[in-house]
Amino acid sequence: MQELGLDVGAVKAMFVAVQETPYLLLEVPAEHAAQLAEQLNVPVRRYYVSDAALQESHKRTGLLQTDLLRAKLPDRGSVMSGDFGEILTAIFQATTEYPVEVIDPKKWRLKQDRTKPAPHSDVVQFILPAWPEATTQDRILCAEVKTKATNGSSTPVVSAIADSRKDRDGRLIKTLTWLRERALYEDLGTTSIEQINRFINAIDHPVATHDYRAVAVICSSLVVAETAEVKPPGADECALIVISVPDLKLNYEAVFDAVLSSAGVVGVDE
Repeated sequence: MQELGLDVGAVKAMFVAVQETPYLLLEVPAEHAAQLAEQLNVPVRRYYVSDAALQESHKRTGLLQTDLLRAKLPDRGSVMSGDFGEILTAIFQATTEYPVEVIDPKKWRLKQDRTKPAPHSDVVQFILPAWPEATTQDRILCAEVKTKATNGSSTPVVSAIADSRKDRDGRLIKTLTWLRERALYEDLGTTSIEQINRFINAIDHPVATHDYRAVAVICSSLVVAETAEVKPPGADECALIVISVPDLKLNYEAVFDAVLSSAGVVGVDE
């Protein structure tokens, strides 16, 4: 949380639970949605690149930090929408667990192509309360996230539930292996190779809990239609979470615009 620069209290207040069964429905009130760009611009920037890496690249290339960030961020459209939904989910999960630390590999830093989604499982986070000791209290959060900001044929709730099954059927372990390989040479923030290995080499450690989640981040104007005939997954499959955001397209674009503007606080462009 400290690495991201999140105001935990302010972010927690953004997510209002209006229904807990048969699935969790969260609403971001309009007054909080209007503050998303101000509250999340620095955390979102740090999901893509650390301050230290941005400063180092600026010194090495002489390019403005805003130009360097443009080379990291997705263009407007479906990838930006999807990235926002995934990062919002990661932030929600981290603030929900607070004050317990959530270790996040920040896989958006590892994109080979900024115009495409990050590969493998969408959001993977670790909870290791007694680290470096592995215990039965250890957990791994694995969320499949679908985002719908405008009216169209996509079915985010149904698709999130269906694709969460891929995580349970082997995609999660492939993601962990990929993260470990990338961590050999690249910055995963506060995540270490040893922490990733704790879950890859599960047989060598106490049994950990795997929390699988299907998350749909949906514009509030579309939520009723998208949840009208929802059949929640079984308790032994995954948890279903729906996050309703007013004017989702307008607000996620405002967040990314603010991310570019936030570059000026990371040192001084010369």
